[in-house]
Amino acid sequence: MNRSFLLPALTFLTAIFFVLKLVQLQLVDNYYSSLSENNALIERAVYPERGFIYDRNGNLLVANKPSYDLMLIPENLSPFDTLELLSLIDLSRKELEDVLKKANRYSKKLPSTVVSQLSQESHAVLQEKIWKYDGFYLQKKSIRDYRKPIASNVLGYVSEVNSNDLKKDPYCSRGELIGRQGIEKYYEKYLRGIKGKEFLQKDKFNRVIGTYEGGRYNSPPIQARDISLTLDIGLQEYGEALLQNKRGGIVAIEPSSGEILALVSAPNYDPGILVGRERSANYRKLALDTLAKPLFDRSLQAQYAPGSPFKVLNALIALQENVITPKTQFTCNKGHFYARGAFMECHCPLRTKNDLTKAIYKSCNSYFAKTYKGIINTSDQPDESIERWKKHLLSFGLGNYLGYDLPTGKPGYIPGADYYNKVYGENGWKAPTVISNAIGQGEVLTTPIQMANFASAIANRGFYIQPHFMKSISEEVQLNLHEKKKTTIDSAHFETIIDGMHKVVEYGTARIARIKGIEVCGKTGTVENFISLNGEKTQLTDHSMFIAFAPKENPKIALAVFIENGYWGARWAAPIASLMIEKYLNKEIKRNWLENRMLNGSLLAEYEKPYTGKPFKINQ
Repeated sequence: MNRSFLLPALTFLTAIFFVLKLVQLQLVDNYYSSLSENNALIERAVYPERGFIYDRNGNLLVANKPSYDLMLIPENLSPFDTLELLSLIDLSRKELEDVLKKANRYSKKLPSTVVSQLSQESHAVLQEKIWKYDGFYLQKKSIRDYRKPIASNVLGYVSEVNSNDLKKDPYCSRGELIGRQGIEKYYEKYLRGIKGKEFLQKDKFNRVIGTYEGGRYNSPPIQARDISLTLDIGLQEYGEALLQNKRGGIVAIEPSSGEILALVSAPNYDPGILVGRERSANYRKLALDTLAKPLFDRSLQAQYAPGSPFKVLNALIALQENVITPKTQFTCNKGHFYARGAFMECHCPLRTKNDLTKAIYKSCNSYFAKTYKGIINTSDQPDESIERWKKHLLSFGLGNYLGYDLPTGKPGYIPGADYYNKVYGENGWKAPTVISNAIGQGEVLTTPIQMANFASAIANRGFYIQPHFMKSISEEVQLNLHEKKKTTIDSAHFETIIDGMHKVVEYGTARIARIKGIEVCGKTGTVENFISLNGEKTQLTDHSMFIAFAPKENPKIALAVFIENGYWGARWAAPIASLMIEKYLNKEIKRNWLENRMLNGSLLAEYEKPYTGKPFKINQ
């Protein structure tokens, strides 16, 4: 009985096996068909155009222009006229050999780039002769077209993917472009779109004769998205002009929205020089400039002591902690003895009595030293007091990344009990030990964007919106960047501070920043500046600092300006800030005398002093 079923069962199983094998050969495993078609078909990636970038007013900042790469598939290569090809693509024999070796190591079946971004002349000639070179083909792409030579620190740049990119992201393929810095990098997934595929038919002479089977197997690319930034390109351009021949940064924010209106870092560079075949050489030049550091974004990465603008934060904390009231007065005698034999100088005359408002617009060191001592002495344990002080400062966005949408930056630093216990030992320090924090000259470090942000928080009477560059993305992609962040300071305490900052400009240390018809609130700062020179700590000319917002009521712009080696806050930073405000709010400059002074002024001689080998003077 069992034997009677054995033969039919074996026959059935054998039939099933051959059917499955046939299906595999015909439908699944196309090995045999690929053998006959391999030399007649080309599979190519179809790249979508990279997304356009606009400013807040619809001005085009970044577009695209056509480009062609010479590609090869190693397994399709056959002997070719090496000398002719070299003459067409401007490569040496050694360079071509290296390319071929690298391509073989990468993949024999997948395409590799021989020459990227061919010149128009080379492309025109190659187009006529490419059929002679089996395995080579021309890949059409687009390269970036930066419309203005500005905002490179914001926009960033693109370059070809490298071996690390290929390992990290399976989407990437050799020869394509990827964002490397700035907006180009941060919003890469929106700006690049999605590649498509096309299959092309070749004739026996290796010439492309059209799409394979009418393109039925092709997949079109998915178009990239265009994006609009919060930048006002006119304001950005003006800021970069004002910082010519200077080093520093400008950050301007719209307080009500957190939108970044301008982010200037000087010196900067033309983003257009990092496009094309000279990109690598140009980048190398920028990277090797270790003195000016044009690739270093001073607005986001430079960490400076905040100087006198920090006094207004200490004042807010003191009000919140009931250390002082707006009417609290302290006497200044050209400074303050904060410990035996320890004196903090001030420019106020002897027996000057200042309340809080006066102390702000006169920038009285003595007043704020006493105020800071009061903050630290609110508890028997300075550890507890300084941690409360630190908590307040953190609520203004200091001591951490603000979460803005650029892939670079520094967190700054707000010291706490752990730091001072480590340096001085537990119970080894008191308020006089850390008194320099009172005037922004201690261990506190801030970045210009953090300072612009806390100016924005003051302008808003106690809150800020996370600073950001993205205004909109096509197809209304939701970015969730507009969360309101409240500080730990009650809103009622801000009016006195704002009144003091207004008086700074009206008849205090920043009278040069007055603008007819606009109520400007600001605070000047002068920050000590040291470097290591020949192994020794050497003091250079102080940095010039200014924070401001305007108008006083319903402010439209808040900003921070930092000028390295600029000396007083009122010498460079305050005038530049006021011109930025005037430009943004009035759309024109009427104080031409001030504008000309700032545009034509140079600090290059100041930056060269330490490297001349000659004795030099500072703070002149």
